[in-house]
Amino acid sequence: MATIDASPASLGEKTQEVVDTFSRYVVPNYKRYPVCLVRGAGSKVWDAEGNEYLDLFPGWGCNLLGHCPEPVVRAVQEQVAKLIHVPNSWYTEPQGEWAKLLSERSFGGQAFFCNSGTEANEAAIKLVRLRTEGKRYKIVTFKGGFHGRTMGAVSATAQPKYHEGLGPMVAGFQYAPHGDLAAVEKLIDEHTGGIMVEPILGEGGVVPAPEGFLQGLRRIADERDLLLVFDEVQCGCGRTGKWFGYQHFGVTPDVITMAKSLCAGIAGGAMLTTVELAKHLRPGMHASTFGGNPIAAAAGIAAIEMIERDHLLDHVDSTAAIFRERMEDLQSRCDVVRDVRVFGMMIGIELSIDGTAVVQSCLEKNLLVNCTQGHVIRLLPAMTLSADEVHDGCDRLSQAILEVASRS
Repeated sequence: MATIDASPASLGEKTQEVVDTFSRYVVPNYKRYPVCLVRGAGSKVWDAEGNEYLDLFPGWGCNLLGHCPEPVVRAVQEQVAKLIHVPNSWYTEPQGEWAKLLSERSFGGQAFFCNSGTEANEAAIKLVRLRTEGKRYKIVTFKGGFHGRTMGAVSATAQPKYHEGLGPMVAGFQYAPHGDLAAVEKLIDEHTGGIMVEPILGEGGVVPAPEGFLQGLRRIADERDLLLVFDEVQCGCGRTGKWFGYQHFGVTPDVITMAKSLCAGIAGGAMLTTVELAKHLRPGMHASTFGGNPIAAAAGIAAIEMIERDHLLDHVDSTAAIFRERMEDLQSRCDVVRDVRVFGMMIGIELSIDGTAVVQSCLEKNLLVNCTQGHVIRLLPAMTLSADEVHDGCDRLSQAILEVASRS
């Protein structure tokens, strides 16, 4: 197995050419690994030098069906030959069908389509405000949550590190500790219009809502006439073994936002809400030029059909069980593993050591993973992952953690 050295001198000639081009022409707002990926299939990707990697964080969580799933590729190829883009001032068959499929698999209602999770959350924020014509503009969000990078969504994100240098934030967001219902109640006043929460914190470290928390938020929202918004950008679209994360908790929100895996890697986002609430997002108040375009719709439809045809929701449960068994076994043998959190194809391994060193060690083993919050190894694997691939990935990850732990 080839290894990757982070030093520029070790880069292959093809990769070096790409890195040089980026250095000259691309804004350096991302920390990039010294690897140029050129091809993917399932949970495997290959770089410009032909090295193969096992990808347990495909597409930053967007590639829930793996890289280049054949039904989605075929649907996009067929659609792009017929109609690439038309404005939302016209009707298209794919967008209507896509909305119908999402509505039937959630709580019913209607969909607003956009291109990303942050845009979906912006739509939800506007909906909360428009419901009362701006009179009740405040929204309670939670520490450790993450809602996106636009000014509204980043203001909703209760993590100061994302606010640095951007102030002042958009007014109206109030932050409560995650899981603290009493704190939520104290924050609510006559100007509060909604509560926004991730049923399972993603960037926050793969942390499911504490028992009774979402039920308590539903009660508070009903008693105080607030909109309950669930940000399911990471946990939605089948990743947890159900179509939506809220379906595990027995709580139905008023609004769901989704993106990432919605279109199996094609850019796409959506906000779902009830028919009654949807009326407040009236013409002229919100829009998305590319939202719900025919290519994204074709991909979204194909993704839903593939998940159901191949019984992938059931497959999530069996795959998650292997991850849980393997990582809990590691935890029993390795003191630096503080906690193992597995919720379908959302896996968080909390460490007492620097997680970025583990990511680098994994990279040297041709395994792609992510670190969030500095010490949580986050995996968002494809739901098409085979049992052999799970064991292979756990072998490499365990070895990386043990190696870094031995040096700490």
